[in-house]
Amino acid sequence: MTDKIAAFRALHIPGDPLILVNIWDAGSAKAVAAAGAKAIATGSFGVAGAQGRADGEDFPLEEVFENLDRILSVTDLPVTIDMEAGYGADPATVGVSVARARAAGAAGINMEDRLPGATDLLSMTEAGRRYRAAADTGIFVNARCDTFRGQDAAKDGGRLVAATLERARAYANAGAGSLFVPFLLDPKCIGAICDASPLPVNILRGKGGPTHKELAELGVARISHGHQPWAAAMAWLAGQAAQVMAGDEPDY
Repeated sequence: MTDKIAAFRALHIPGDPLILVNIWDAGSAKAVAAAGAKAIATGSFGVAGAQGRADGEDFPLEEVFENLDRILSVTDLPVTIDMEAGYGADPATVGVSVARARAAGAAGINMEDRLPGATDLLSMTEAGRRYRAAADTGIFVNARCDTFRGQDAAKDGGRLVAATLERARAYANAGAGSLFVPFLLDPKCIGAICDASPLPVNILRGKGGPTHKELAELGVARISHGHQPWAAAMAWLAGQAAQVMAGDEPDY
């Protein structure tokens, strides 16, 4: 397992980013692996949504690991799972939850610096303690930093970049392996973060934002697709069902 974690870590190359088309179950994992993926990543929104649950740790931890086991049974690729805020009320409990993910076979996790349902970010001290507890298990930790969530990058980009880099340094000191900055499409801010971050940077691909090629040129090391593949699949299914119910032939 240590070799797979090391192999996954090595895929994070600034300028030659790891592309993760996030999946939600074993079937979607097989589809993405067959397309030539270098690693498999779940997205918590899609995983929960596929079971009719809400995002925000509403999907029980036991079921997270059952889903992981099914995914691991169909691929030999490194698998990283979205563990939201770490499934723990305190750092010690986070450490226990993440240790279970590593023991189950995950090469990495994604973990947020905001508790489920909360708007405010955790203090850097508290977030750092939680990331340290996760990283001490030996798993690769992608530290999500929500500084840009709900913010205006065009208006406050400089301040937000500085706040992000301050957290990046704290999370690097806590043992995180990469920095995930979602909700950011502004190329200038992305480039500034990539230039100064002590950790390889993960960006969430979004419509209207930089392309994969442009993100690579900005120095991004990992590109995630988040809930978008699941949402697109569900939209397609709903559209096809509507055609059938209206008496039309489906496209499949």
